[in-house]
Amino acid sequence: MDDENKLQAEVISVYPDKIEVLIDKIEDYKYADNSLKVGSYLQIYDNENSIIIAVIENFSIIVNEKGDKLYKLQSRPLGILKGDNFIRGGDSIAIPPKTAEIATEESVKKIYMSNIEEKNKFVFSRLANLNNILVPVDGNKFFNKHIAIVGSTGSGKSNTIAKIIQKAVEEKNGDYNLNNSHVIIFDIHSEYKKAFPNATYIDINSLNLPYWLLNSEELEELFIDTEANDYNQRNILKEAIVKNKKFYSVEEKDKIHYDMPVFFDINEVVTYIENRNNEKNNKELNKVEWIDDGTKIHLEEKGEDILFKKNVQACNGTTTNTQNGRFINFLNRLENKINDKRYNFLLGEKSKSISFEETLKNLLGYKEENESNVIIFDLSGIPFEVLSITVSLISRIIFEYGYYYKRLKEIENSSDTASNDVPVLLVYEEAHKYVPKSDLSKFRASRNSIERIAKEGRKYGVTLLLSSQRPSEISETIFSQCNNFIAMRLTNPNDQNYVKKLLPDVMGGMIDKIQSLQAGEALIIGDSIVVPSLVKIEECINKPSSVDIPYFDLWKEKWKNIDFKKLEKEWHK
Repeated sequence: MDDENKLQAEVISVYPDKIEVLIDKIEDYKYADNSLKVGSYLQIYDNENSIIIAVIENFSIIVNEKGDKLYKLQSRPLGILKGDNFIRGGDSIAIPPKTAEIATEESVKKIYMSNIEEKNKFVFSRLANLNNILVPVDGNKFFNKHIAIVGSTGSGKSNTIAKIIQKAVEEKNGDYNLNNSHVIIFDIHSEYKKAFPNATYIDINSLNLPYWLLNSEELEELFIDTEANDYNQRNILKEAIVKNKKFYSVEEKDKIHYDMPVFFDINEVVTYIENRNNEKNNKELNKVEWIDDGTKIHLEEKGEDILFKKNVQACNGTTTNTQNGRFINFLNRLENKINDKRYNFLLGEKSKSISFEETLKNLLGYKEENESNVIIFDLSGIPFEVLSITVSLISRIIFEYGYYYKRLKEIENSSDTASNDVPVLLVYEEAHKYVPKSDLSKFRASRNSIERIAKEGRKYGVTLLLSSQRPSEISETIFSQCNNFIAMRLTNPNDQNYVKKLLPDVMGGMIDKIQSLQAGEALIIGDSIVVPSLVKIEECINKPSSVDIPYFDLWKEKWKNIDFKKLEKEWHK
């Protein structure tokens, strides 16, 4: 080592989580062409011929009796280098340790390169203080466990997500067109189309989801004023849907239930509820009578399927013990939803005709004319009141795909240990929008679906990547299941404290830096990285379109006229 890189330093104290070093003339020491600073690496030799690698966290200035300035560096031990192997932890230091020096780049590289198999190395960042050193994570441990990316607006979250996914879809073991990666991005601000030009892009105009795949919770959230907790509305909706499913099903009728993913006709369900709302009772016969094409009928004689017909009318009688008039407001709500063009992607005619197989192929990127690794759901055009339901339905279908596909592989391989060989990563941009801590019923469906994936998805090859600028507002159940964290700059004190509580104590003073990180800098912590590290995320190839609008520059320009006719036409599509 060059003399200028040697620290004639004295180790003055050693703790399990701290090593203090005393030196003088600190300005004379160079570190990778820069002055020694907080975040620089030290290597400390002990009597066992091992090298302790430590990172400087803070320093203080001491003036001795002669008036000389001495510098006391407090460093956090990362681990021990023995030959080319790095062993995490620094609590086995021989006494007394020998000298302290600035760590060489070669020594620092060994930290990151020695503990991950070459085939598993996945790189998307460099050390913030040593740009020549790449920081790999273990690709398997990174993607098969849930990931959280947190940071304030402008910290670089979108670039980080894009870079990670771009690198993932590039990796191949051979020469072929597409690798086997499957990434689904819930893009709430329409940012990622530019970053993934070859992705399957699905927006409100091309999205087609079958409403008949909604489960009972999602159906009730969509059609019922759940805050009012109307028992009668829930009962009649369940009754109508189950009976209509039985009417159309080729399965055994007695096996049909509310949550079973089989077809029903939503318009016929409304007709059924309309007829029940108009029913009257014949007091003498104690039966509800109807007129079908001019003929009086009783339900037990002809069957309740007749109530799905439009031309059925109630006979004269009493409303005692009937549903007469109870569902007027409910019917108005149902009809408004079904006739609202904004909901055509979910309740339109195409939603009746699309098959389960076609739906699953679309969600997983298996469209023959455009197979792709990345599927982008542009949620920016989805009405906010059904955003949670939309995310819930897609998430739940993907989770159940993972469960049943794994079960199919076990049957084919006659084994209980077969795994999903087509794993999926679900990316939730601005996750606090649809999985908040809130107990409001409008978020219940998406929160339940995503919490289930967080708790059980890994077993079935479905993992999460959550991105948020407000981590303190996200369901704790979901965050507690994340094993890998990329923490970028956070300015909100509540978010800072929340993230600090989630991260391990071994972070030491590093975690206090999250309020002052530069754009693109991040702390990576978790099972996939050798030691918690401060890194600089590499720039992605095609950047997401998340550029801030230059208000002041635009306001200086000449007054711009707006074509309000075209705007209205687009608005009312």
